[in-house]
Amino acid sequence: MEVTELIVQARAGDAAAAGRLFESVYADLRSLAARQVGRMRADMRATSLVHEAWFRLARPDALQLKDREHFFAVAARAMRQLVIDHARQRIAGKRGGGAVATELDSQLAHDGGERDQELLALDQALRRLEALDAHLSALVEMRFFGGLELSEIATLCNRSERSLKRDWRKARAFLHQQLGGEALPADSD
Repeated sequence: MEVTELIVQARAGDAAAAGRLFESVYADLRSLAARQVGRMRADMRATSLVHEAWFRLARPDALQLKDREHFFAVAARAMRQLVIDHARQRIAGKRGGGAVATELDSQLAHDGGERDQELLALDQALRRLEALDAHLSALVEMRFFGGLELSEIATLCNRSERSLKRDWRKARAFLHQQLGGEALPADSD
């Protein structure tokens, strides 16, 4: 059964369809999460990211999804929120969360702290981009936070990869300017 059909059935209250929906998208979500965790060098596990994202997606109010494209766009947004929330928690913990750093941990905390600050700056820049062009912001979420390749996004959105490449360049230029000339963390074309 197709993802869109399962979404419609789950939205109508069919719990079995919601379960089948999770089963049918789990491998895709797991793959996206693994790419995300690897790209961000986060100390999160891909499985945890998938399950946390699913908990956000499976809420009754979240089942207002329309189709496969909308599902993966919302999944990318959920992963973005989770990664940003995780970065905020790590930063808050470093500001007196009661932990005592060992020498080894202090180096890891320093590297992770810079990454967390970059993620928060990127999140703020994405909010500004969303205010100007929601489609470009969604593209960045699917590509950067969702870990999707342009070819996958083209299939999901029924758009040409060529037009998405143009949009990707626009979004990257905007974010590059917003981040003070710094490249996106783990930036790719």
